[in-house]
Amino acid sequence: MNDNTNFLKDRIKYDVENGIVKEVVTRFPPEPNAYLHIGHARALVTDFEMAMMYNGKTNLRFDDTNPAKEDAEFVDAIIKDIEWLGFHPANIFYGSDYFEQTYQLAIKLIKKGLAYVCDLSPEETAKYRGDFNTPGTPSPYRNRSVEENLQLFENMKNGMYKEGEKTLRAKIDMASPNINMRDPVFYRILYIKHHRQGDKWCIYPMYDFAHPIQDAIEGITHSLCSLEYDNHRPLYDWVIENCEMEHTPKQIEFGRLNITNTIMSKRYLRALVDSKKVTGYDDPRMPTLVGLRRRGYTADAIKKFIRDAGLSRTNITVDSSGLEACIREDLKLKTMRIMAVKDPLKVTITNYPEGQIEYVEAENNAEVLEMGTRKIAFSRDLYIEREDFLLEKPNKHFKRLALGLEVRLMHAYFIKANEVRYDDAGNIVEVLCTYDPATKSGSGFNERKPNGNIGFVEAHTGRRANFNIFEALITDDDATKDITERVNPNSWKVMEGFVENAKPHFENEEKFQFIRDGYYAVDKTSTDEKLVFNCIVPLKSSVK
Repeated sequence: MNDNTNFLKDRIKYDVENGIVKEVVTRFPPEPNAYLHIGHARALVTDFEMAMMYNGKTNLRFDDTNPAKEDAEFVDAIIKDIEWLGFHPANIFYGSDYFEQTYQLAIKLIKKGLAYVCDLSPEETAKYRGDFNTPGTPSPYRNRSVEENLQLFENMKNGMYKEGEKTLRAKIDMASPNINMRDPVFYRILYIKHHRQGDKWCIYPMYDFAHPIQDAIEGITHSLCSLEYDNHRPLYDWVIENCEMEHTPKQIEFGRLNITNTIMSKRYLRALVDSKKVTGYDDPRMPTLVGLRRRGYTADAIKKFIRDAGLSRTNITVDSSGLEACIREDLKLKTMRIMAVKDPLKVTITNYPEGQIEYVEAENNAEVLEMGTRKIAFSRDLYIEREDFLLEKPNKHFKRLALGLEVRLMHAYFIKANEVRYDDAGNIVEVLCTYDPATKSGSGFNERKPNGNIGFVEAHTGRRANFNIFEALITDDDATKDITERVNPNSWKVMEGFVENAKPHFENEEKFQFIRDGYYAVDKTSTDEKLVFNCIVPLKSSVK
């Protein structure tokens, strides 16, 4: 992590150097009710790398104490995301594995007179709790006897009441300035089948009760969490102390990371998936880790982005261009640079022999000679980008092909545009050119200066391809609208064209730099007959 994380590093370093902890143990505790997104990556990277920095370990613990929206699908996806990022949990635990211990600790609090069964409805509980300006009012059920509470709690466990009919609440301080300490609910009734426990339980512990207990049981030394839990820390400590846990973990909060033009809400992402406004959680426009991976982002780029953003005790917002910069930097020296044509225009070299194909040599990456070279096909029939040709040169800055002008085809020859052909609608469909065989790349020819260099793909050997071009998924900032009504209709555009036959098979997730265009990744829908590429980022920032 970078130097902006000093407040956290210094805290852990102090504990290590002063013998307060023998081994740093952190945990990453996602709730398995959604796929991880780029915001979760901040906590994930922080938990694992802070422990690694001090030769400690990190547990993955699924916070599966709310069965309403949890599913094994999300468990599997989270494990895969963590492995993809290059992290290896010391252990994989589930909050539900501690249900029996948590239940027994609740009984312990009842026996100590520190918890009671309450009959208030959720609405009544909220009303009795008061607000920041008004102290809470004690529940009329607050002074039930220990014996009555024990019996009622057992009845709750045995399924004798309806959902919402009773809860177990801590007995703390209804006048506390911290509303979280005003007799918080520790258990509620839910008749929902659990993805691991099945129908064994119908009472489930609340996060504020279960989480500190789980941390203590696992020997977590530093429970790192987002700033929203800052005012929950007194309750966290209260649970540890009054449950008389043998180990005392420390909760430390850091600010959230927000990213411009990026949805950071699980609820919104789920709505987009459920409404089929996106193709799924791995839609390349989604900020989920599976979506970013499918689009072509690398684990190294994401981790560097998280590290560069740093940590602080306040919430921060960073520009999404920073993530783009990280992927460009990561791929610059790792990818083969090949030619592709997204909006093809036919070029015919009229003075080149019909039926002949020759091959010119090109470096796979001019900055990394160790990546070797490849052969590029050249013939009479070629494709160029339509935007690389205009009938007349508009100004001195236009460095492409126009009638009467010469350009160099990259790695090949000078060509000169002499004539165009049109279809019945008046669109240019072919440019007739001549080439100068003396100008072959590498020949040392320098008698004339061409009007720029442009890419091409040989028509007979080029591979047909679709190119997925993306814009921001949400551009409408009207928060009064439903998220499904704010989807940018231009967020996914498909273009057809060709790529050079640079290799016999293009692997799923394989990355390339398309020369003078951007970085692309092979999509999972790609086949050898019809390649499909996702645009990761253009060569220059597209963020305005």
